[in-house]
Amino acid sequence: MSDSGAPDHAATARDLLALVGGEGNVTSIANCISRLRVGVADRARVRDQEVRDHPRVLGVVDDDTFQIVLGPAAVSKVAEEFRRLVEAERAAAGSADSPATGAATEPGADPALATGASSSPGPEADAAALAARGAAIRAENKRRNATPFKLLLRRVANIFVPLIPALIACGILAGVTGVLTNLGWLTPALPAMRAIAQGFISLITVFVGMNAAKEFGGTPVLGGAVAAIIPFAGIAEVQAFGVQLTPGQGGVLGALGAAVLCAYVERWARRWVPGTLDILLTPTIAVLVSGLVTVYGLMFVAGEVSAAIGVGADWLLGQAGAVAGLVLGGLFLPLVMLGLHQALIPIHTTLIEVDGFTVLLPVLAMAGAGQVGAAAAVYLRLKNNEGVRATIRSALPAGLLGVGEPLIYGVTLPLGRPFLTACAGGAVGGSFLGLANQLGVSAGSTAIGPSGWALFPLVQGNQGIGAAVLVYGLGLLVGYVAGFLLTYFFGFNRQSLAELNAAESLAPEATPADDPTAPKRSTAGTGAASGG
Repeated sequence: MSDSGAPDHAATARDLLALVGGEGNVTSIANCISRLRVGVADRARVRDQEVRDHPRVLGVVDDDTFQIVLGPAAVSKVAEEFRRLVEAERAAAGSADSPATGAATEPGADPALATGASSSPGPEADAAALAARGAAIRAENKRRNATPFKLLLRRVANIFVPLIPALIACGILAGVTGVLTNLGWLTPALPAMRAIAQGFISLITVFVGMNAAKEFGGTPVLGGAVAAIIPFAGIAEVQAFGVQLTPGQGGVLGALGAAVLCAYVERWARRWVPGTLDILLTPTIAVLVSGLVTVYGLMFVAGEVSAAIGVGADWLLGQAGAVAGLVLGGLFLPLVMLGLHQALIPIHTTLIEVDGFTVLLPVLAMAGAGQVGAAAAVYLRLKNNEGVRATIRSALPAGLLGVGEPLIYGVTLPLGRPFLTACAGGAVGGSFLGLANQLGVSAGSTAIGPSGWALFPLVQGNQGIGAAVLVYGLGLLVGYVAGFLLTYFFGFNRQSLAELNAAESLAPEATPADDPTAPKRSTAGTGAASGG
């Protein structure tokens, strides 16, 4: 801790670097909205339990990369210090040829896969038993996520996750600009504010193209070059399928297809073009071929698909909102566990392009609300189980802010039935938001990434910000209450409740559970309610 009481991110980075085996064991560094992703050469050198017990760590995700959940407030600063330490130590050791580290997301890393904590002996036998069950669930989920389809979804996530910080920033600025416009304040500054808020969105296809080309083995700038065709104003002079193209037609879906095609064409050309002509012919062939396919095929097709997604989402929530919200809110946590929620990222982005906000994200965020309510009920029901209660005290504030990892795998999922009642609570909250949409008042998000209370600055809707914020806030309240009541009354049978409350287990005096700076004595695992 620094003298001011603020977290010492440099100290946290030093601690974590030592616990993952030092700079020699680090092969890559990346971070997303809440996690530090570290590629490690030798997994056995990572001291798992000590990482989990670190006072600044919310949980751990053991996937293709070793992912340390730090939360949105700390992750970028710790990642910066971590990267600086690795580079400094390698420079000092003369190891400039060591595996490079960078800010890009590691290919194959799942930004939202849920995992649990390892089981290790401790003073809280019940918490240790829950951790063991969480570890078993983690291992099984890791095995299931090795399918080609899920690996493809990870690639999709790796393309879009690096864009989330800019989407959040521009979404908040767009909301602020909208409020100022409605109030008639700072009128001379509003054009500049709109330019700042909308500039990135207008060129998001270029960034998607660059990330997609990199993810599929191509040159990023070539992927960006073909994707840049989509927002180019001159495209309005082109006809395809007898229809005049318009700038932006196809959006991120068109950019994604164009960049992936460009990567494959580039790799094919590189195999056949002589080395002396490679620098001239390969990029030319790649951009020309994929560019023509984009102009005379992908833009039109992707434009139709994007429009259909927008119409379909509006129809679904407008005509069957309560039922759709019930299904979406109830199934989101299981989808996260299976990694299938990654398929929704391009849909969210497309809806933001088409409508200015995605109506699906707030509905899905209700799953986190049900989880928070369930955790509060578990806390009250397990009055004598200090191990589980300490885990909940540690994890609940992050859950309120949309980081649900510790609660899922550290509390509700290992307990079994409370996970189901948490899903049911999310379903009730989702149904409320869907019903509001069906009645003509939508609540959407202008960016993807946050949920819980952290989503409030991004909320927008068809009836204005005020109505959207009210609907979303009421939805959270409904989700909290439903998750709490369902878990309190149906989350335990008599036998399990008696077993979990059989013996009083007090947390050690040296590490009071209500001290947020103290190491967590219970092993809170990780999940992916936030997509981080």
